[in-house]
Amino acid sequence: MPEHADSVTALETRMREGKPLFGVVGLGYVGLPLLVEIAEAGIDVLGFDVNDAVVEGVNAGRSHIQDVPAEAVARWVGEGRVSATSDMTRLAECDAISICVPTPLSKTRDPDVSFIVAAANAVKSTLRKGQLVVLESTTYPGTTRELLLPELEEGTGLKVGEDFFLCFSPERVDPGNPVWQTRNTPKVIGGITEACTRIGVALYERFIDTMVAVSSAEAAELTKILENTFRAVNIGLVNETALIADRLGVDVWEVIDAAATKPFGFMKFTPGPGLGGHCIPVDPHYLAWRMKELNYRTRFIELASEVNGEMPYFVLGKVRHALNDVSKPVRGSRVVVLGVAYKRDIEDVRESPALDILRLLREDGADLRYHDPFVSSLEHEGLDLRSEPLTDALLAEADAVLIVTDHTDIDYGRVVAQSRIVVDTRNVTGSVLPAALRSQPQGWIVKCEE
Repeated sequence: MPEHADSVTALETRMREGKPLFGVVGLGYVGLPLLVEIAEAGIDVLGFDVNDAVVEGVNAGRSHIQDVPAEAVARWVGEGRVSATSDMTRLAECDAISICVPTPLSKTRDPDVSFIVAAANAVKSTLRKGQLVVLESTTYPGTTRELLLPELEEGTGLKVGEDFFLCFSPERVDPGNPVWQTRNTPKVIGGITEACTRIGVALYERFIDTMVAVSSAEAAELTKILENTFRAVNIGLVNETALIADRLGVDVWEVIDAAATKPFGFMKFTPGPGLGGHCIPVDPHYLAWRMKELNYRTRFIELASEVNGEMPYFVLGKVRHALNDVSKPVRGSRVVVLGVAYKRDIEDVRESPALDILRLLREDGADLRYHDPFVSSLEHEGLDLRSEPLTDALLAEADAVLIVTDHTDIDYGRVVAQSRIVVDTRNVTGSVLPAALRSQPQGWIVKCEE
């Protein structure tokens, strides 16, 4: 048996049974929940972030992420199990390092891997024998092997699978989900070598209930892209169905509910104002970009992106139509937007379709107001708005009320009763409409008083 095989077995045992120090690079929507789960499992964890305010907050026992209770952070900080720093040289202290940094798209929809590169450089500068490095940031297939591996091997002289261990394990965070969280969501992992995967599984299974090992880092990377491309494409299909139903004068939500009664061969997706969040609108473009390098066009991804990208314009058209029916232009009309987060009951506005809708309404000259119980202020590309209390006066004084995000603590019956015009992009008013309105075929404009 090769000497390094014995050392791999020993390290695997230490990761599974010992007291390693875990480092988490990036304390955002992925990193902070991961940090808390690691601590809950009895493992000491050191968080890294370039934002001093985030570091100071964690060390003071505060949480800046909605799904992470401040009490949990304060508890583990108080017990000395959790701390945070912006000093990247302290990565040398860590036995395992998870990279959870952002991976946005550029204006031209090319992957921006600058945060991964910066993290790789920081890890490289302190890499030592026996360390496990796991990339969790969503990216294109090949990133771990083609981008991280050369940095870590060539920059240090250490050999992967023998001296250090490198894996990709995609995050599966669903903000606001009360059931599926970091620990109980099965986690995929794939290493550069078999030994890498073994070391990664040995450590991660201490704080993740179900580990799913795949044959390579590329398989793990593509798994993540497939998950979100599946949603993007199916949402694109149902959004196009909504456009078709609108042309036919048919209630698309009635059709979807009817189709969902089929007990096999159908999965329910619903239309909406567009895609939001960091993953679904972004991740498929990583694959599309990668495949362009291989002279292959990802037609489903491009078509779904085109359809989903048109939905804010479709919503704008509905607002225009509703106002036109009462002889009002959009310019000068007061439009109250309900919900600007990208999905219900969270504070996250990343890639929210509300941002595009607000921009389009502003370009049309609308007098904009919004209410969102989770988003107190909104500053984006010239927008500078504050959430207003959802009073009867706010609704009554609006020329149109536009429901973009269906937060559960909003009384939609009151919204319909107090408003002159309601445009509902989520069908959240369907069960609370007055009988006179329920008797009519439902569309996106659910109430329009003359």
